[in-house]
Amino acid sequence: MAAVDGAGRRIRAAIAIGTARQCRGHDGIGHETKGMEMSADIDEKRLVFPGLAGPYRHGAPYAYAFMRFATGAVLVPHGIQKVFFLPISRYTETIAAKGLPFPELLAYLTFFTESVAAICLAIGLFTRVAAVMIWIEMLVIVFLFQWQYGYFWTNRGYEYALLWLLLCTAIVFRGGGRYSVDHLIGKEI
Repeated sequence: MAAVDGAGRRIRAAIAIGTARQCRGHDGIGHETKGMEMSADIDEKRLVFPGLAGPYRHGAPYAYAFMRFATGAVLVPHGIQKVFFLPISRYTETIAAKGLPFPELLAYLTFFTESVAAICLAIGLFTRVAAVMIWIEMLVIVFLFQWQYGYFWTNRGYEYALLWLLLCTAIVFRGGGRYSVDHLIGKEI
């Protein structure tokens, strides 16, 4: 029974510490910050190689921005390829073959999403809108275009599109983050 009480105290303490991280302050460049701050705390005692704590501490504050940037930046070449090198008719026909309405409009939206929205996601401008646009596209790709090939991308499967969908899900909830254009202008959607 004492072990249970001790565990309960530790859980309550962890919750208290977690809620103590909720803050309202300023970021040093004149913008008010609100909500939960992402922690960059690295506990050396938990690391198999404690000597890595320094590099981890140095990189941790930038990890989310790097993930958000990479999620958008990796998609940009797909959009550039479509915009500059492939005719819209190729995508209109592919979309129409799946029975989707307004195939030409959807093809243009695909071009826009994979180029403009992907760039916006990478730099953190209108981050949530960009992430939702990419999320919707990846959902359609997973279920209408790649599901029949199975999971693995090496067999034209949905693995890669699913990864983008999951990353965009996290980004929708988190927003642009500290290192984003949204943060610099002080507004988010």
